[in-house]
Amino acid sequence: MKLPKELREKINLKGAGSKKKQCSVRGCFEIAVRSLSENKFGRYAERAKLKLDENRLHKILLCKGHYNSVNKERKASEKLTQKKGFLDDARSMKKGKYFD
Repeated sequence: MKLPKELREKINLKGAGSKKKQCSVRGCFEIAVRSLSENKFGRYAERAKLKLDENRLHKILLCKGHYNSVNKERKASEKLTQKKGFLDDARSMKKGKYFD
């Protein structure tokens, strides 16, 4: 039986002897809630002005507050690069005129 994603992530965050891992941000000693890929989310963490500790597994462990700030940066950058829809292109054409 496959575990739900939320439970799988929480199992991975626990270290040896059920010791919980700390947030990767320097100076933050809260318990990590999310584990993110350094390759995908490293640039968003830099844009959010977070100073991260090095991790040999190339994972970013974040508490709830820092995860929210990284997620805001991710959504903002995705909004800028979002593909324009069909209706946006249709507005630029003149009314009643079709291009052959």
